[in-house]
Amino acid sequence: MDTRSSPDPIIGQSDNFLAVLERVSRVAPLNKPVLIIGERGSGKELIAARMHYLSERWARPYVKFNCAALNEELLESELFGHVAGAFTGASRPRVGRFELANGGTIFLDELASMSMRLQEKLLRVIEYGEFERVGSSETIKVDVRLVGAANVDLPDLARRGEFREDLLDRLSFDVLTVPPLRERREDILLLAQRFAEGMAVELEREYFAGFSPAAAAALETYHWPGNVRELRNVVERAVYRLEHARQVVEEVEFDPFASPYRPQTHTRDTERPSTEPTVEPDQTAAEAFRLPVDFPRIVAEYETGLLNRALEESRYNQKRAAELLGLTYHQLRGLLRKYQLTGNEQDH
Repeated sequence: MDTRSSPDPIIGQSDNFLAVLERVSRVAPLNKPVLIIGERGSGKELIAARMHYLSERWARPYVKFNCAALNEELLESELFGHVAGAFTGASRPRVGRFELANGGTIFLDELASMSMRLQEKLLRVIEYGEFERVGSSETIKVDVRLVGAANVDLPDLARRGEFREDLLDRLSFDVLTVPPLRERREDILLLAQRFAEGMAVELEREYFAGFSPAAAAALETYHWPGNVRELRNVVERAVYRLEHARQVVEEVEFDPFASPYRPQTHTRDTERPSTEPTVEPDQTAAEAFRLPVDFPRIVAEYETGLLNRALEESRYNQKRAAELLGLTYHQLRGLLRKYQLTGNEQDH
């Protein structure tokens, strides 16, 4: 839980990200609920904090909570509090997050994980600013601005009856959709530099020497399924592995689990669905895969296949291979390093 601490800085200069920040500035002064939609690790929590600190509630509590962290009973108690004896183990009364956020803002992440019964209780808080603690009939009044977040398609869940339509209508005074990092390419090195410098400070080094062109290209061309959170881990891991401060980052490791000694999980063939595609007429290759799939493995196999084919057709001339793939030379070099294909290529 956060109350009055200052927010972390938001870094970005891409047009689509700056457009979101502009929307935040416009909606922040209003006492209206807002939804923030985006993939995991894309910065939804930072956006919510920025909204609070740009509002007139900035000096009041800012409370954040992940709704997916607990089961229904414990989640209800965390949000709305309980009286002594409300359930087994409730020996003392507890103040909920909504009471703690009174006068300020509450940020609820992963709203879609909330049960329909709790959604109804949440709707009442938004509509009337009142609720009861678990095990009590006493009505408590609060003045709280709600900012919700999700990484799923809430309108689709509502159409399927898995999310209350009336709650969705009430929450969506404005909806801010945070672009994923792969759609903010110009921000990648900017963020990477900041994370690297922060890690250097944590390691008590005088400075960060920078990224090599190949490492920078690898960062820029990676698809970042974990977005900014994943970028931070990758960069900080690369910096701490440097032997000294004057050494630049030459290579980055995207998958820390990658190892020839990694244990394999074996299941019976009858329990393991096939992921090999069988393409039917009028069907794309992507549609031919049967879900669930091992997405990183399939993407890696597809990309390495294209890279090897381009290298073979270009007789291992990297510049020609880059042209065949529609990449820059540095982008190609980054991918070759990523998949450890730097063996027999030629630079000319």
